[in-house]
Amino acid sequence: MSLLTIRNATVEDIELIRDLNLQIWPQTYSHLQTPEQINYMLEMMYSKESLQKQMDEGHQFIILYDNDIPIGFASYSEIKEQIFKLHKLYILPAHHGGGKGKFVIDHIKKNILNKGAKTLQLNVNRNNVAKVFYERLGFKVIGTDDIDIGNGFFMNDYIMEKKLNEPGV
Repeated sequence: MSLLTIRNATVEDIELIRDLNLQIWPQTYSHLQTPEQINYMLEMMYSKESLQKQMDEGHQFIILYDNDIPIGFASYSEIKEQIFKLHKLYILPAHHGGGKGKFVIDHIKKNILNKGAKTLQLNVNRNNVAKVFYERLGFKVIGTDDIDIGNGFFMNDYIMEKKLNEPGV
């Protein structure tokens, strides 16, 4: 039986986040991006320096545990008054399903509502099946974003949003 818990991450957890990410990202994105783009993005967004910078800029990282075993992580921050953004939500593929992602979103929702949030936004790759997961939780596509991340690579995303006073999440 699963016992899910979440705790706030600190700089001491950067190695854990990197380790989890290396187990998640290549498998998650192998059918969406080239190995070169995956490696570039891993270094760009998940190097020790990059994760430290994200934390310094106010991104709250959290670690998801199942029976005291770390199985995923997320990060979020306030991007405008009353608008928060889910920057990352990754769970080990062997642990997908069973409500773990919703558990993380519910935790974030509770936390940001206490900070006055009215909206939660996120970006998701336009070809990522995670879009369906977010739609089931009440998120709606509000636009697209083609982000030039350098080295000739782009992130082609949907921008999704959930009004926190609506049913769902």
